[in-house]
Amino acid sequence: MPAQQPRTPGGPGLRRFNEASLGAAEEALLACCGSRRWALRLALHRPYPTVSSLLAAASEASYDLSFSDLAEALTDESCMPQSLLGMRAPGSQAAHTALQAAHAAYEARFGHVFVVFLDDCPPEETLDQVLASIRARLGNDPDEERSTAAEELRRIALSRLEHLVASHASAAT
Repeated sequence: MPAQQPRTPGGPGLRRFNEASLGAAEEALLACCGSRRWALRLALHRPYPTVSSLLAAASEASYDLSFSDLAEALTDESCMPQSLLGMRAPGSQAAHTALQAAHAAYEARFGHVFVVFLDDCPPEETLDQVLASIRARLGNDPDEERSTAAEELRRIALSRLEHLVASHASAAT
Protein backbone atom coordinates (compact mmCIF):
# COMPACT_ATOMS: atom_id res chain seq x y z
CA MET A 1 0.00 0.00 0.00
CA PRO A 2 1.52 3.38 -1.02
CA ALA A 3 2.29 5.87 1.72
CA GLN A 4 -0.14 8.75 1.88
CA GLN A 5 1.22 12.27 1.62
CA PRO A 6 0.31 14.64 4.44
CA ARG A 7 -2.60 16.81 3.41
CA THR A 8 -2.56 20.54 3.99
CA PRO A 9 -6.03 21.88 4.83
CA GLY A 10 -7.18 23.78 1.78
CA GLY A 11 -5.97 21.29 -0.77
CA PRO A 12 -3.10 21.06 -3.21
CA GLY A 13 -3.35 24.66 -4.41
CA LEU A 14 -2.71 26.02 -0.91
CA ARG A 15 0.04 23.45 -0.37
CA ARG A 16 1.77 24.49 -3.60
CA PHE A 17 1.43 28.15 -2.65
CA ASN A 18 2.88 27.52 0.81
CA GLU A 19 5.77 25.49 -0.62
CA ALA A 20 6.62 27.81 -3.53
CA SER A 21 9.80 29.85 -3.47
CA LEU A 22 9.45 33.36 -2.10
CA GLY A 23 9.81 34.84 -5.59
CA ALA A 24 7.24 32.52 -7.15
CA ALA A 25 4.74 33.15 -4.35
CA GLU A 26 5.23 36.91 -4.64
CA GLU A 27 4.72 36.83 -8.42
CA ALA A 28 1.54 34.76 -8.02
CA LEU A 29 0.26 37.23 -5.44
CA LEU A 30 1.05 40.18 -7.72
CA ALA A 31 -1.41 38.68 -10.19
CA CYS A 32 -4.04 39.08 -7.47
CA CYS A 33 -3.09 42.61 -6.38
CA GLY A 34 -0.39 44.76 -7.95
CA SER A 35 1.00 46.14 -4.69
CA ARG A 36 4.49 44.72 -4.12
CA ARG A 37 4.30 45.43 -0.38
CA TRP A 38 0.98 43.54 -0.15
CA ALA A 39 2.36 40.57 -2.09
CA LEU A 40 5.62 40.41 -0.15
CA ARG A 41 3.83 40.68 3.18
CA LEU A 42 1.62 37.69 2.36
CA ALA A 43 4.47 35.68 0.84
CA LEU A 44 6.67 36.21 3.90
CA HIS A 45 3.98 35.05 6.34
CA ARG A 46 3.62 31.59 4.79
CA PRO A 47 2.74 28.86 5.47
CA TYR A 48 -0.97 29.42 5.94
CA PRO A 49 -2.81 26.54 7.61
CA THR A 50 -6.06 27.10 5.70
CA VAL A 51 -7.41 29.08 2.77
CA SER A 52 -9.50 31.06 5.28
CA SER A 53 -6.40 32.14 7.18
CA LEU A 54 -4.72 33.21 3.93
CA LEU A 55 -7.78 35.22 2.90
CA ALA A 56 -7.98 36.85 6.33
CA ALA A 57 -4.31 37.84 6.13
CA ALA A 58 -4.84 39.18 2.59
CA SER A 59 -7.84 41.19 3.71
CA GLU A 60 -5.91 42.67 6.63
CA ALA A 61 -2.97 43.52 4.34
CA SER A 62 -5.41 45.22 1.96
CA TYR A 63 -6.64 47.50 4.73
CA ASP A 64 -3.01 48.49 5.40
CA LEU A 65 -2.31 49.68 1.84
CA SER A 66 -0.70 53.11 1.84
CA PHE A 67 -1.60 55.76 -0.70
CA SER A 68 1.41 54.74 -2.85
CA ASP A 69 0.59 51.00 -2.47
CA LEU A 70 -2.94 51.66 -3.71
CA ALA A 71 -1.62 53.79 -6.59
CA GLU A 72 0.77 50.97 -7.54
CA ALA A 73 -2.04 48.39 -7.48
CA LEU A 74 -4.36 50.61 -9.52
CA THR A 75 -1.61 51.26 -12.07
CA ASP A 76 -1.15 47.51 -12.35
CA GLU A 77 -4.90 47.13 -13.00
CA SER A 78 -4.57 49.52 -15.95
CA CYS A 79 -2.10 47.06 -17.52
CA MET A 80 -4.53 44.14 -17.34
CA PRO A 81 -5.63 42.76 -20.72
CA GLN A 82 -9.19 43.98 -20.05
CA SER A 83 -8.56 47.20 -18.17
CA LEU A 84 -11.76 48.93 -19.31
CA LEU A 85 -14.35 46.95 -17.39
CA GLY A 86 -17.47 46.04 -19.29
CA MET A 87 -16.17 46.76 -22.77
CA ARG A 88 -16.42 43.10 -23.83
CA ALA A 89 -19.83 42.61 -22.28
CA PRO A 90 -22.85 42.21 -24.52
CA GLY A 91 -24.66 45.46 -25.28
CA SER A 92 -25.45 48.02 -27.94
CA GLN A 93 -22.86 50.18 -29.66
CA ALA A 94 -24.40 53.21 -27.93
CA ALA A 95 -23.98 51.58 -24.51
CA HIS A 96 -20.35 50.71 -25.26
CA THR A 97 -19.71 54.29 -26.42
CA ALA A 98 -21.28 55.63 -23.21
CA LEU A 99 -19.18 53.22 -21.15
CA GLN A 100 -15.98 54.25 -22.90
CA ALA A 101 -16.82 57.92 -22.25
CA ALA A 102 -17.58 57.15 -18.59
CA HIS A 103 -14.24 55.36 -18.18
CA ALA A 104 -12.46 58.38 -19.70
CA ALA A 105 -14.31 60.80 -17.41
CA TYR A 106 -13.49 58.66 -14.37
CA GLU A 107 -9.78 58.45 -15.23
CA ALA A 108 -9.66 62.21 -15.89
CA ARG A 109 -11.29 62.95 -12.54
CA PHE A 110 -9.43 60.46 -10.32
CA GLY A 111 -6.22 59.69 -12.21
CA HIS A 112 -6.58 55.91 -12.28
CA VAL A 113 -8.63 53.17 -13.88
CA PHE A 114 -12.06 52.31 -12.54
CA VAL A 115 -12.25 49.10 -10.50
CA VAL A 116 -15.36 47.34 -9.28
CA PHE A 117 -15.97 43.82 -7.99
CA LEU A 118 -18.20 41.97 -10.48
CA ASP A 119 -18.03 38.30 -9.44
CA ASP A 120 -21.73 38.26 -8.52
CA CYS A 121 -22.84 40.09 -11.67
CA PRO A 122 -24.38 38.02 -14.49
CA PRO A 123 -22.52 38.60 -17.80
CA GLU A 124 -25.58 40.07 -19.49
CA GLU A 125 -25.78 42.74 -16.75
CA THR A 126 -22.08 43.60 -16.64
CA LEU A 127 -22.14 46.57 -19.00
CA ASP A 128 -25.09 48.20 -17.25
CA GLN A 129 -23.61 47.50 -13.80
CA VAL A 130 -20.22 48.98 -14.67
CA LEU A 131 -21.78 52.03 -16.31
CA ALA A 132 -24.10 52.65 -13.36
CA SER A 133 -21.22 52.20 -10.89
CA ILE A 134 -18.94 54.61 -12.72
CA ARG A 135 -21.67 57.22 -12.99
CA ALA A 136 -22.50 56.91 -9.29
CA ARG A 137 -18.87 57.10 -8.21
CA LEU A 138 -18.03 60.09 -10.41
CA GLY A 139 -19.84 62.15 -7.78
CA ASN A 140 -17.46 61.03 -5.02
CA ASP A 141 -14.82 63.39 -3.70
CA PRO A 142 -11.25 62.10 -4.26
CA ASP A 143 -10.77 60.80 -0.70
CA GLU A 144 -14.12 58.99 -0.72
CA GLU A 145 -13.34 57.48 -4.12
CA ARG A 146 -9.87 56.37 -3.04
CA SER A 147 -11.51 54.53 -0.13
CA THR A 148 -14.16 53.00 -2.41
CA ALA A 149 -11.57 51.94 -5.00
CA ALA A 150 -9.43 50.38 -2.25
CA GLU A 151 -12.41 48.34 -1.01
CA GLU A 152 -13.28 47.19 -4.53
CA LEU A 153 -9.64 46.28 -5.15
CA ARG A 154 -9.57 44.31 -1.86
CA ARG A 155 -12.63 42.31 -2.93
CA ILE A 156 -11.12 41.66 -6.37
CA ALA A 157 -7.78 40.58 -4.86
CA LEU A 158 -9.46 38.18 -2.43
CA SER A 159 -11.46 36.60 -5.24
CA ARG A 160 -8.34 36.20 -7.39
CA LEU A 161 -6.41 34.78 -4.44
CA GLU A 162 -9.16 32.30 -3.68
CA HIS A 163 -9.08 31.14 -7.31
CA LEU A 164 -5.28 30.92 -7.19
CA VAL A 165 -5.14 28.57 -4.20
CA ALA A 166 -8.21 26.61 -5.31
CA SER A 167 -6.41 25.71 -8.50
CA HIS A 168 -4.79 22.30 -8.68
CA ALA A 169 -2.23 23.71 -11.09
CA SER A 170 -1.39 26.80 -9.07
CA ALA A 171 0.73 29.49 -10.69
CA ALA A 172 2.87 29.51 -7.54
CA THR A 173 4.70 26.28 -8.29
